[in-house]
Amino acid sequence: MLIHRGLGVTKQSSRRFVLMLCVLVLFISVNGAARAESLLVFAAASMSDAMQDLAESFEAETGTEIVLSLAASSVLAKQIEHGAPAGIFISANPDWMDYLDAQDLIVSDSRRDIAANRLALIEPSESTAAVDLDVPGTLVAALGPDGRLAVGDPAHVPAGDYARQALQTLGLWDVLEPRLARAANVRGALALVERGESPLGIAYATDTAVSDRVKIVAIFPDSGHAPILYPGARVAAGDGPAAEAFLAFIGSPAGLAVLAEHGFLPP
Repeated sequence: MLIHRGLGVTKQSSRRFVLMLCVLVLFISVNGAARAESLLVFAAASMSDAMQDLAESFEAETGTEIVLSLAASSVLAKQIEHGAPAGIFISANPDWMDYLDAQDLIVSDSRRDIAANRLALIEPSESTAAVDLDVPGTLVAALGPDGRLAVGDPAHVPAGDYARQALQTLGLWDVLEPRLARAANVRGALALVERGESPLGIAYATDTAVSDRVKIVAIFPDSGHAPILYPGARVAAGDGPAAEAFLAFIGSPAGLAVLAEHGFLPP
């Protein structure tokens, strides 16, 4: 009897063990699927607010979680080069996309221009400085004797490189290059002007929409710099259905409407 009861307990324990094992396998499977339904997106800092809205809309529509990493395009490209598992890369200029494409780190045939922008001279909202870009000397005068011009670092930030081109076209680069306040990305340059640490800065026109502490003084002529285009592509290391779907969503009428709401122009 004791032996039978012992055998009965053993069978019951065995059934419980099998049941627990099945539950554990199911949990692991579901949890793994949940992780699979997420997508890491690397995007230029200047697209921060638009990308957040795009991500929220896509998540609501598909249930796929979008994880955003927002920084200077150069920083993101280098991270991808060193193995970061991004599924999509959106750059603030074609150069860093070309850099990855040359190393076969993106899916080349997925590459497309998703938006365009304009380059603006900005100042704190309470400032009354007037600058006429047709008279380049007025920009130097508005900085004053000690003021510095806030820009994304031209050495690696697309907005800074566009700023360099625009200032060269105006014949001001040699004068202003020593007076630059170099920021890690374009939003950093915006912050310097917001805080009044720089009397003037150069940023994208869309950046003024995210702050009530700055205003546009002037728009640089498009002819004075390379076209400001935002290419997007799937990253080879993190490519998959979610990446393909989100990139398609960005280019859809709904996605383009979100970009337009944030001031981006059609490419």
